[in-house]
Amino acid sequence: MDRTAATWEYRDLSFPRGTTREDTRVLLTGAAESERWELDRLRLYPDGRRHVRLRRRVYRMMRTA
Repeated sequence: MDRTAATWEYRDLSFPRGTTREDTRVLLTGAAESERWELDRLRLYPDGRRHVRLRRRVYRMMRTA
């Protein structure tokens, strides 16, 4: 069996400074539970903006026959 490195798909999200921490958490939790995204990186800027990068693994199907 040929093992290759994991392939990831990324999604970048930006939240304006007025977005509460709770609202951000609810949206990210929903993405994680329903679409299998996981948190890759979160950046909080001094003015209150948030930049979030989510990732999920891409599964490639291999023929067996």
